[in-house]
Amino acid sequence: MLGLVIQVTLLAASTLSQKHGGDEFKNWPVKPGPWVQQTRGEAWPKPKVQKPQDDFLVLRVNSFQFEIASSKIHGQCDILDAAISRYYKRVFPPSATDVVSHLDPANRRQRRRETRREMKSDPAYKGYLDSLEIVMNNKNGCQKYPHLDMDEHYELRINSPDDPGKAKVIAFSIWGILRGMETFSQLVYPSMDYGDSVQYLVNGTQIMDSPRFSHRGILIDTSRHYIAKSVIKDNLDLMEMNKFNVFHWHITDDPSFPYVSKKFPDLSKRGAWHEKIAVYTQEDVADIIEYARLRGIRVISEFDTPGHTQSFEPGYPGLLTECYTGDEKNGYYGPFNPTKKRVYHFVQQFFEEITQVFPDKYLHLGGDEVDLKCWQSNPEIREFMEKWNLTGDYHKLESIYIKKLLDIISSYPTNNGYIVWQEVFDNGVQVKNDTIIHVWKGNWDWELSKVTRSGLRAILSSPWYLNYISYGSDWTKYYTAEPLDFYGDEDQKRLVLGGEACMWDEFVNSVNLTPRMWPRASAVAERLWSEASVKDVHEAKSRIQEMEC
Repeated sequence: MLGLVIQVTLLAASTLSQKHGGDEFKNWPVKPGPWVQQTRGEAWPKPKVQKPQDDFLVLRVNSFQFEIASSKIHGQCDILDAAISRYYKRVFPPSATDVVSHLDPANRRQRRRETRREMKSDPAYKGYLDSLEIVMNNKNGCQKYPHLDMDEHYELRINSPDDPGKAKVIAFSIWGILRGMETFSQLVYPSMDYGDSVQYLVNGTQIMDSPRFSHRGILIDTSRHYIAKSVIKDNLDLMEMNKFNVFHWHITDDPSFPYVSKKFPDLSKRGAWHEKIAVYTQEDVADIIEYARLRGIRVISEFDTPGHTQSFEPGYPGLLTECYTGDEKNGYYGPFNPTKKRVYHFVQQFFEEITQVFPDKYLHLGGDEVDLKCWQSNPEIREFMEKWNLTGDYHKLESIYIKKLLDIISSYPTNNGYIVWQEVFDNGVQVKNDTIIHVWKGNWDWELSKVTRSGLRAILSSPWYLNYISYGSDWTKYYTAEPLDFYGDEDQKRLVLGGEACMWDEFVNSVNLTPRMWPRASAVAERLWSEASVKDVHEAKSRIQEMEC
């Protein structure tokens, strides 16, 4: 009987553990304080090579400077100028800088002197750090826009043997400088170990760093719920802190059309949640692109077609397929109707505008979850299929649309590339050799194997759908997902450009997007930036705790 009770108890504990995100009672803390002790002055994502020291330098709020030592080489750089202003506030956050002694003002100066004496008596103290020297060795100057193949490698030296008491970030491009400045800002940490006032310390270190993957993105859906521009900017700041470099803007979908097109203004006027307050004007889009550009982040637009297009119909009737029940129209609409010239006339004009508004070379063209049933029910489409000897194979109809769409995009002088969801590949749609396949479904390892075996490039999102939530520390499952864990040779694995964490907004809005996204997306950031060998969850816990706080 006792054995049965024990078995039932263990089963109940196991079930409870599974329901509660895997946190077991035996691991729960029995003392006050945090479950995980955060690190101090550690970088996230973890650098490629780092040689840390115990010795430290002290930064003074009123005298520390970022010094551009290479302006004669590269000339004026607006991205660098903006970064210096931004990173001064990040190194010395007001919330920490404003912490003062609990003593009355008359005693503060004396206590601060005592603090300095105590600090200087520490054998690890190596003096004050007055500046971070910035060296960008590039005679071609500062690139204007981030791009797929941008150079993000950098070197960071703090109190190095050949330059003691100094700090320097060195890179060949502005994008590497930005990543190095971010790492430096994370290495600086506030301390009250020496008395009552805050001191800003940085340990000596030497870092050589570069990303593992070139495409490291966040997808935000702004159709199912309108996301305020200020919230998008907040997340761009957080993306920069985590060294993400792509904002995949899934701007429209079935529920709403918030983008204000100048060629087709009725699309947002009739398709947005509100034509005035729930839209993104072209000025708004330009503002967000500029905000991202200054942080080394690409903005890739997605206007998904031929499916996920219900919001197009109110503002531009006649694009969608009319669905039938028997011989009668049933009042519902399906995907774009690929048999109509009107559709391609619209697509030609609309995407031409998009290539002018969004400067990135790549467009995400969607192509996922095309509902074939409406096409099958429509007598005009069935007649078209019979005429062209396509009867029964509606994926070929989808292929006709995608091929024409790609031909249209290729005809623009902007010479854009394109990304499509994996269904386009899975359904045998003929695509161009430079198409990038975005993998998002299950069994992604097999999918990546097939895509890369065909010689196409890929990006991965399947293991990183952050809109799914669970109790407990679910960041670990995102952290341990290895993008190259699929069957294929080295040439195939080189075709994986990286990945994206996705936040679909059925149950997310401007209020809860940021706390739901972070720090869970930070786990994806380290997986895409750091070496494959960086996978110890226990070691990462303390660093991600510091990153969050």
